[in-house]
Amino acid sequence: MNNAQLLDYCLSKPGTHQSTENQWQASQIKVAGVMFAMLRDIEGHPAISLKVGNKSAENLRHQHPEIVPCDCLNKAHWNSVLLDGNLPDSQFYALIDTAYQQVVSGLPEEKRHHITG
Repeated sequence: MNNAQLLDYCLSKPGTHQSTENQWQASQIKVAGVMFAMLRDIEGHPAISLKVGNKSAENLRHQHPEIVPCDCLNKAHWNSVLLDGNLPDSQFYALIDTAYQQVVSGLPEEKRHHITG
């Protein structure tokens, strides 16, 4: 899995768009203006940071050494996944799907309806 593949997958979700965060030299992926993923390098390693639930965040970190607390966002709600680890591609897709759904489900009903039709 590489940054381009992950970015393409994130942007294939309804209502998503990409913006640049210069401070972190990152590509942010948002739905209805709310970020659910961010692609960037962490200490020279390509990574994707994803929104997660409190309990899920720590469970994932314990299960996979390539999943670490996000160093620039709230560690209780964000994990970073190093792309050079052993995580299978299917797990990346599942984590992205979960992050996207978590953000969409938290949007006001009008915005959700506009995105999901």
